[in-house]
Amino acid sequence: MKKDIFIFNNGKLYRKDNTLMFEGEEGKKYIPVNDVESIYVFGEVDINKRFLEFICSSKIMIHFYNYYDYYVGTFYPREFLNSGYVILKQSEAYLDYSKRVNIARKFIVGATNNILQVLKYYNRRNCDVSSEIEEITVLLASLQFQETIETIMAVEGNVRQIYYKCFNKILNDEDFEFESRSRRPPKDRINSLISFGNSMLYTLTLSQIYQTQLDPRIGYLHTTNDRRFSLNLDISEIFKPIIVDRTIFLLINKKIITKKDFNKDLGGIILKDEGRMKFIKEFNDKLETTIKHPQLSNRVSYKRLIRMEAYKLQKLITEGEQYVPFLAKW
Repeated sequence: MKKDIFIFNNGKLYRKDNTLMFEGEEGKKYIPVNDVESIYVFGEVDINKRFLEFICSSKIMIHFYNYYDYYVGTFYPREFLNSGYVILKQSEAYLDYSKRVNIARKFIVGATNNILQVLKYYNRRNCDVSSEIEEITVLLASLQFQETIETIMAVEGNVRQIYYKCFNKILNDEDFEFESRSRRPPKDRINSLISFGNSMLYTLTLSQIYQTQLDPRIGYLHTTNDRRFSLNLDISEIFKPIIVDRTIFLLINKKIITKKDFNKDLGGIILKDEGRMKFIKEFNDKLETTIKHPQLSNRVSYKRLIRMEAYKLQKLITEGEQYVPFLAKW
């Protein structure tokens, strides 16, 4: 199975014969090109045209982040699975507003169901979030009556607001008090973790869409506009609660990440390199965890589930197959 490579140190990344080489303060390290799916760059790394040509031919994506954990952009190799037919069907589904609304609604139904699964898990473990579960269940039922993207997103916003109120109950840690969602810059440690985790999930989902015939520029919930990619944001909504949020809860409740793993900078809170590495380790462990899939005979990883979600969406768009978003059962 191919894996993701994370580079935190400063240095140089280049082609060495028929593989990759990273050269930094700690010396040189070979990176077998056939084992790599994506590269995540957090340090100051020099690259050249020869290197980019090589990873393009190897179909490897590179995601760049700056010092403040902000996603900067992606080197996106030339698509190799592109289908004119699929792109046409994607565009048709976007331009047909009723179809677009139906797909967008599915994403938020999936996200809300998985939020409820997370809350029910902690509710069974003596964390009383029963009233919040009831409120969100009512909002979930209301989604079927929403006929515009704006009202669907409004319901999603209300769900998130109630959900985020549960974080302090689940964590019960005064070093990680959470008041409200804030971005660019995140105002507290929880917001810093959410922003970093969501950003990691967005780029991971982009890498999985690249392995399908879908065009990541055509999204449904998130408007297709001057933004480079939007479909990865859509599909990620389904998996945020069960991948990003569960990772955050584990890291804090097990004291793997503490307040010492953060810096205050430019009016916001950001993770130190050590904190990022801790997060990424647990994030990857979660992605590589396998589950018994109800429709398959073999076990599949969470990472594979994200790609399967893209395949399911493609089947809906091209063949009219019913699309049921992934629902965690645990």
